[in-house]
Amino acid sequence: MSASDPKMPRRRDTAALAIAAGLAIVAGVMLWDSARLADLGGYSGVGPASVPRVVSFGLLGLALWTVIAAVKGDFPDRPAQNIPPVLWIVAGLAAQLLLLHAAGFSIATGVLFAFTARAFGKRNLAMTIPVGIVFSFAVWVVFAQLLMLHLPAGPLEHLFFPGG
Repeated sequence: MSASDPKMPRRRDTAALAIAAGLAIVAGVMLWDSARLADLGGYSGVGPASVPRVVSFGLLGLALWTVIAAVKGDFPDRPAQNIPPVLWIVAGLAAQLLLLHAAGFSIATGVLFAFTARAFGKRNLAMTIPVGIVFSFAVWVVFAQLLMLHLPAGPLEHLFFPGG
């Protein structure tokens, strides 16, 4: 009998229970943090603690719903996880964090772009790294030069904007 056979009872979904526990933990932290905020609702009764409380109660509701669905076995069967693409993206994020202050925003984010493209099936890193650097440089120009927001500048950014 297969797992989708209606005669065979489905087991509870432990991954969904773990997700429900994570939702409940995040909701608990938000409730705890909102309890420390001064509730300055004034005439309207809405203050800085109101929205975090609403969100945390919503998360608690989702956690409860997830527990019920997990115990009943209502979640569909999930395909096996393909680990190498996930590792490429994680490696890209790690490379960006390591390169950000040494190489600047454009190069670090270009590497992240290329590794993410590799995770989605684009195999030619020699092409995707320069393309990613060009796109990232355009983003850096918009944010750092036009909007005057601070993004880490590296050698490429200093080459085009020596004073920046």
